[in-house]
This record gives sequence, structure tokens and C-alpha cells, in this order.
Amino acid sequence: MIHTWLSPAKINLFLYVTGIRSDGYHYIQSLFQFLNYGDTLTIIPNKKGTIELFTENNSLLNVKNSIIVAAELLKEKAFYSSGKESSHFGAEIFLNKKIPIGSGLGGGSSNAATTLVVLNNLWKTKFTLKELATLSLKIGSDIPAFIMGNTTIVEGIGEILHPINREEKWYLIVYPNIPMLTKNIFSNYSIKKNAKKKPIDFLLKSQFHNDFENIVKKKFKKIKKIISMLSLYAPSRITGTGSCIFSEFDDKKSAQKIYSLLPHNVQGFIAKSVNISPLHRAFYKRNMQFF
Repeated sequence: MIHTWLSPAKINLFLYVTGIRSDGYHYIQSLFQFLNYGDTLTIIPNKKGTIELFTENNSLLNVKNSIIVAAELLKEKAFYSSGKESSHFGAEIFLNKKIPIGSGLGGGSSNAATTLVVLNNLWKTKFTLKELATLSLKIGSDIPAFIMGNTTIVEGIGEILHPINREEKWYLIVYPNIPMLTKNIFSNYSIKKNAKKKPIDFLLKSQFHNDFENIVKKKFKKIKKIISMLSLYAPSRITGTGSCIFSEFDDKKSAQKIYSLLPHNVQGFIAKSVNISPLHRAFYKRNMQFF
């Protein structure tokens, strides 16, 4: 049976930089919240040993796409650990892209995570989620959180996860049609002298903030204007190191009311937060094993 899988978006309810490694990677503390909205992936295994990606967005059809990189990485690990012929590990992957690129919603990381989790099941490679999460750090630091699939506090460079439960809220997500590259935003950030890791309880009780927001607002007046407008109605800030702005509401009706006030030159959608990733919910519903 062919299944289609949701590759969910995330928002960073807060994001703080706590240091920098000698290799340029930044240490962070962030709260990852999944949304019931995202891309979809249809993955069909084959015995040809080829991995092919199909999507209407031609800019995504290159060997550096996170989906292809993730599939090839899992294939390599599976080949050496199982002794099976490499032709056993093939797939056609169909991507329906809804998460804007460079938005801070984690689309590329989510796609890679969904690819790893689903192919691990279809190929019967039987790696645990923790093993997949460790493997995924070779691709990107946000991917482990998507693989483990819970609302979580992320620390280190993305490898330290502290799952938590939060009250599920409704969010208005606004994309101002400005794609951003994470490396460009990080390159403009200067580590604060007093930056240091804080206790999780302290972070959860404090007012949430994103350390990159002032940089983004200074560089993009359009984003600053949208945040100012939305903040009149609800707590609003950027997510991750992207250009998307989110506003938090207690109910869908309130989010819809503010959504109707948005200018015509921006995109937006409304989504509910979930404590368990929709990808994981689908596995539970279909009685499929993660291994």
C-alpha cells in the first residue's frame, strides 16, 4: 500500500545563542513546536537501487536537496550494516512543497527527517530513532528534533533534546516573500559577552525571545512592519533564522480574524500546534513500527 506522509513545519517559540564552536557551529537553546501543517512526501521503494525525487519545484531537483542527501546517507549506512545488495535500497520520492524555502519553518530539515524515518521502515533497516537522529547530524542540526517527533527544548548544536508538553495553541504564520539563508543570518550575529546556557525552568517561565529578530528587522523593514502590526493583537516574532512571523492565539477564530487584516502582498496560513509530530501520529495510526 502506498502512503503519503506529512512533513510538518515547526516554529521556534524561542531561540537563544549560547556560544560558538571552533568550527563555526553555534550553540543554541530553542523551543521547537510542531504544527499540523507542512509538505507531503509519497515514498515508493524499489529494487533498482536508484533514488529519484519528483516535484513541481524545479529548484529543488539537485543532488544537494536534503531529501536525496538523507536517502543516500541511509542507503550507505544500511548497505554496510546489512550486507544486502545496494539495489535493495531504492525509492521514488514525490514531494508536494508547501513550506516556503528560507522561511524558518524547517522545511528542508523536516523533509530529511521524514525521508529517514519512512525509508527506515520501508527498507526494513531497523535503525532506532536515536540512531537516525545521530546519523542526521551529518546533514543538519535541526533534523534530530524532527526525527524524535516531540515538542522539545533543543540544546547544543541540535543534538541535545528535552521533550516537553505544552498547551496546544493556534498560530497565524505570515511569510513576507523573503527567503533567507541560515548561514547569512548567523554570519551577521555577534555573540553577546554575557551569553550563556540557562536552566530550562527559567527559560519556560521567562518571556520568549529570538536573538536574531533585531538583525532581521533591521535588515528587512517589511518584516519589522509586519511584526509591529501583528503585535497589536497577539505575541508575534520571527521563527528560527527565517523570515516567517508567527502570532499566537488561544483559538482558531481569533487567528482567522487577524488573518483577514493582512496586506495582499504577503502569504499566510493558520495552523494548530501539536505535541506529537503528525509524522509520528501517522505511524501510530497505521500500526507501523519505527524500529
